[in-house]
Amino acid sequence: MTDNNNEIIRIGSRESRLAMIQTEIVRDFLEEQGMEAEIIGLTTTGDRILNKTLDKIGGKGLFVRELDQALLDGRTDLSVHSMKDMPMIVPEELPVVAFSRREDPRDVLVLPEGASGLDRTRPIGSSSLRRKLQLAQLMPDCEFKSVRGNVLTRLEKLDRGEYGALVLAAAGLKRLGLEHRISRYFSTDEIMPAAGQGVLVVQGRRGEDYAYLQEFDDRDSRVCSLAERAFVRYLDGGCTSPVAAYGKTDGNTVHLTGLYYHDPTGQWHKDSIDGPSEEAEDLGIALAKRMKGRYI
Repeated sequence: MTDNNNEIIRIGSRESRLAMIQTEIVRDFLEEQGMEAEIIGLTTTGDRILNKTLDKIGGKGLFVRELDQALLDGRTDLSVHSMKDMPMIVPEELPVVAFSRREDPRDVLVLPEGASGLDRTRPIGSSSLRRKLQLAQLMPDCEFKSVRGNVLTRLEKLDRGEYGALVLAAAGLKRLGLEHRISRYFSTDEIMPAAGQGVLVVQGRRGEDYAYLQEFDDRDSRVCSLAERAFVRYLDGGCTSPVAAYGKTDGNTVHLTGLYYHDPTGQWHKDSIDGPSEEAEDLGIALAKRMKGRYI
């Protein structure tokens, strides 16, 4: 697609409210550039199956499969995803063509509407093994229970009294205009975020011209996401493993911290590495090798 002035750019999105808001960010950018764009809502398998944890039904790919197919079929021209929902292996024919500026990457604690404090007699809702592992260290007297569904569905379950609190990503709540629901922010040292947390990515088709997204693409987000995902991918950490990574840039340097979990022993530790931004993926792999090597 090279002449975008005469065509409507069709953007594929999951149908949840948050997914739509995130896709609207990309649509609004395109319209500000003088292009016409429309959002095509698609229901994914991951959105339909809510009674099982992700690791039991096939992992994060369940949130992108239908959107990938729409791109391949030519029904859409772009897809918008949360970076942290993307499978670690992205199809070569459907490359990531832009990374958004990163929203707040932290995880947060959300209490039931009107609650003044945490009710420790009820479980804390989190489906993420990464979160549960770190929360158990921060809040050893609490019970943790899986919770599925989109953000608004999870909040409804919380407010009905099924949970004493939820742990969610700050980015999603802020984009939904629900920042007021946040009771506590966990620092990235307390709970290391999922790789790419807070970053939106735009996926396109191989061989097409996406120069019109050049100003949307954020270099720091790209560098950090590539480093974080290389770390997790090397360790084969999808949603079934609590492996995590978080990168920050300082000029042309990237500082990457990783969390490695050794499944046979249940031991885990954090470590970090610094290096040039242009070597982001190599740095992620180097850190992963070093941390894994500690248990060999």
